[in-house]
Amino acid sequence: MGILVARDGKVTHVIAGDAKGIFIPGLEDFPLGKRALRGLRLIHTHLNNEPLTQDDLTDLALLRLDIIAAIGVKDTLPDNIYAAHLMPQGPEKSIEVLPPVNFHRFTLDFISTVEALEDEMERRRIFDQRDTREKVILISASKAPKYEQEDSLAELKELAESSDVFVLDAIAQRPKEINPRYLMGEGKLKDVIIKALNKGATLLIFDQDLNPSQVKAIGELTELKVIDRSQLILDIFARRAHSRDGKVQVELAQLKYRLPRLAGKGTAMSRLMGGIGGRGPGEMKLEIDRRRVRDRISLLEKELRSLSEARRQRKQRRVEKGVPIVSIIGYTNAGKSTLLNSLTRSEVFVEDKMFATLDTASRRLRFPREREVIITDTVGFIRDLPKDLMAAFKSTLEELQDADLLLHLVDISNPRFEKQIESVENILRELSLTEKNRIIIFNKTDKAAEEDIRNSAVRYNAICISALSQSTFNPLLDAIEKNVWGYRER
Repeated sequence: MGILVARDGKVTHVIAGDAKGIFIPGLEDFPLGKRALRGLRLIHTHLNNEPLTQDDLTDLALLRLDIIAAIGVKDTLPDNIYAAHLMPQGPEKSIEVLPPVNFHRFTLDFISTVEALEDEMERRRIFDQRDTREKVILISASKAPKYEQEDSLAELKELAESSDVFVLDAIAQRPKEINPRYLMGEGKLKDVIIKALNKGATLLIFDQDLNPSQVKAIGELTELKVIDRSQLILDIFARRAHSRDGKVQVELAQLKYRLPRLAGKGTAMSRLMGGIGGRGPGEMKLEIDRRRVRDRISLLEKELRSLSEARRQRKQRRVEKGVPIVSIIGYTNAGKSTLLNSLTRSEVFVEDKMFATLDTASRRLRFPREREVIITDTVGFIRDLPKDLMAAFKSTLEELQDADLLLHLVDISNPRFEKQIESVENILRELSLTEKNRIIIFNKTDKAAEEDIRNSAVRYNAICISALSQSTFNPLLDAIEKNVWGYRER
């Protein structure tokens, strides 16, 4: 038998089990996150008078109980009482197991003990309690080489910070075999979740894409929200899309991503209502039936075709005027919008975050001899762009087919710039654009070592600039003129 008791002394649940143990029900009325502990204590019987088991201690940590106590039974009467509580973050042991005491002699000033523990736990947390942002633990479980895993986690951290969350920690696991249910072993995953709860996390973000059954299985182990890299990117896109084109494309990608996850949905999906993973133009109740989601997808696809036709007509007018088109492409946060602004003296939105620009912007750039080109800024590329997002933005990216010249902008100060170049080339291959005339431009030269820049520029035959300094633009403008009109002005 077991009971759950709130801090005011009220019994909230009476649980009848069997000889093996009890099953703790859902505790949605006492959610995690507001305080360091849940505000519930569990008192149950051990029929063989045995101490607290490892399962008991795991439940204590996973459920963030105020205290767990087992009353040993001997000859049908209470004998010893075994109790344990969590410890503040920092001490060597995360759980304090109290010595067994005869049930009739057991005394504990429970309220003062648990309130002192909770106050100390909150003092030791690394964030301000008034900070309302999601508190995130990043997780990677991969058999990839260590350096690749570290690079990928570093990029995931940048993505998370672009979504305005507080990253508490990043945990990398390299299991011998990938567990098809949890990615890593269940025991390892529980350890990770307990560590996340100790730190005050509200969200777990996996670097690997999770299939619907994995989201469900991991969600059943924890009350924290669980999302993957693709859903994080979708969330960023939902925040940043402003044009009708962008909003339709993002909502379409969100619904296509969520549709298979509506089947057999449980608490794991319902937790995503609101906040990261559940916002933006695609936000709608996840309990909506699949038929209505499919209807909405059909409607959005129809609208996307209509918007595509409008883009085609605008393109036709440009073609008739004979104005060359130069498109700036590159990895996200390479400085594409900053370059567009500097070249054309315009004010396209700029921010030092991944995917700050989602909506295509076009400006005119005048050259001598009364010549001009249209410069377009495109959505940033990223490795392993979610398939649904790639499909939704394909119509926008296909505009690159009409470009006379591609300017491939690279953030040379990024330690992963070579991988980023490779990712952009892969996406160009997917779009059948590898034959398109393009120039590689190394940006942010003011943030990297001069010798490294010089050696890399020779290897990639790149032009070096700082998008913040127009004085570095002459070689670039010369190259644009040569590629578009076949001669040099300067």
